[in-house]
Amino acid sequence: MAPSKIKNFFLRKKAEAKLKLGVAGPGRKLNSDAPPPPSSKASSSKQKDAYVPPKRNELSAEAKAAANAALARFEGKDKKEFNTSLAAIRAQVRKELEAEKKAKDGGGPTEQEGSAEDGTAQEARKDYAVQGVFFRCPMIGDEILPYKEWKGRIKEFLYEQLAADRGLTACLIIYNCNPKDRAEVCIETLSKCIENIINNPTEEKYKKIRMTNRMFCDKIKVCEGSLDFLHAAGFAEIELDGEPHLIWSEDNIDPECSLEVLLEALKAAEPIPVELDRNLQVLLPSQVKRSNLPPDFFRISPEEIKREQQLRTEALEQAQILKTKAMREKEELRTINRYKFSLIRVRFPNGVYLQGTFNVYEKFGQVCEFVQSCLMHESADFALVSPGGLKYDDPDDLDRSLYDLRLVPTVVFNFCYENESKSLTDFLKEELMLLIQSF
Repeated sequence: MAPSKIKNFFLRKKAEAKLKLGVAGPGRKLNSDAPPPPSSKASSSKQKDAYVPPKRNELSAEAKAAANAALARFEGKDKKEFNTSLAAIRAQVRKELEAEKKAKDGGGPTEQEGSAEDGTAQEARKDYAVQGVFFRCPMIGDEILPYKEWKGRIKEFLYEQLAADRGLTACLIIYNCNPKDRAEVCIETLSKCIENIINNPTEEKYKKIRMTNRMFCDKIKVCEGSLDFLHAAGFAEIELDGEPHLIWSEDNIDPECSLEVLLEALKAAEPIPVELDRNLQVLLPSQVKRSNLPPDFFRISPEEIKREQQLRTEALEQAQILKTKAMREKEELRTINRYKFSLIRVRFPNGVYLQGTFNVYEKFGQVCEFVQSCLMHESADFALVSPGGLKYDDPDDLDRSLYDLRLVPTVVFNFCYENESKSLTDFLKEELMLLIQSF
C-alpha cells in the first residue's frame, strides 16, 4: 500500500533533517555555497553556458502554474465578446498608448489617474489593483485560494486523515489547528509525558493522567488533536475514584506506530506549507488600476490603516517643517512595515504590463526569475528600470529582499533588453499574451 500524504509529509521532513546534518549521501549541503540564481544580467560566458532554456513552445513550471491559475479565475465570469488574437491585442495596445499620450499632452487625466470615490464595498473592490493574495497547497490539492480559505481546507483535510493515521495526523492537527503559542506549550508538555514513559518504563506514576488536573486542562486538553495523540500513544480513558483518568498501556498503542515514532513526529510537526501564487496577470494600459491594494496585503486591519492615515495627515498639517534624512527614513520604514506583500508590475516597450504578487521578504532575484520565465526569449539579457531611472543591475541586488530595496508595496518597472538582445522586439510568450481579458 502506498504511503499516505501524512506519512509522506513526515518522510520528507526526516529527509530534510538528514540533509541538514550532511548524512543523506553525496550532494550539496544546505550550508554550503549555493550556485548563483539565474540572472538576467549574465555578463560572463560562464553564466550563459550554465543556463539551459526550456523547450521553445513550453511554459516554465512557474509560468504554467500562473497561467492556469489566471485562466481558472476567469472561468465562470460573464465575458464580453473579446478578440483575443495577437494582432487584435497589439492593435488595442497601440490604440490605448496613443490615447494615453494624447491625454497627457492635453493635460487631461488618464484612466489610471482618475480619483477613487467612496462607495459600496463592491465598488471599492473593483477599484483594487488586484483582487487579493492567493496561495497553493500542493499537499492537499491544486486549487488557488486565499490564505483563510486554505486554513479551513487544511483543518478539514487533517480530520479526514485521522482514521487512517491517527497519531501522525494528530501531531499536525495540534500544530495547524491551534494558536501557535498554545500549540507549542501543548507539544512541550506531551513530549515530557511520552519521554517519561520511554525513560522510566517501570514507573507507574508516569502512565496515569488525571483529566481534571489543572496542568492537563490548561496545557493539553485546550488543544485540538491532543487527545487523539494520547489515544494513539496508548492512553485510554478510564474512571477511577469517580474521576476521569487516562491510563497508558503498551497494548493500546496504534499498531503502525511506536512511542519513539510518535515523539519524533510530535517534535517534527510543522505547519502544512502553502505557497504564494504569483496571481500572474497580463494587462493592457487601460486595465492597470491605481495602487489601491486589498486588505490581504496589509499586516494591520483596515480600521488601523485608516486611523494611521488620518493621524499622519493631521501631523503633516500641524508640522510644516523641513524633514531631516533620518526623519524621512523613519517615516518610510513605518509605511513599508504595514505590508506583507508587494505588487510588482513590469511595463514592456509595447505597452503591455506583466503583474505578479511577491512576499516583501522574497529576493529581487526571484522577481527577475519570474519575468524571465514569462519572456519569449528566456535566455535574453534584460534589465528592470525603476520609474526614477534606477537600473537594478548590481549583482548584489539579486540577493536583497524587496523590503531592503524599498520595493514595497507597489512598483512599476520598465523593461528593456540589454547587450546583444537589444535588437529583439518580442517580449512575452504568446500563451501569456492570450491571458489579456476584457474586464
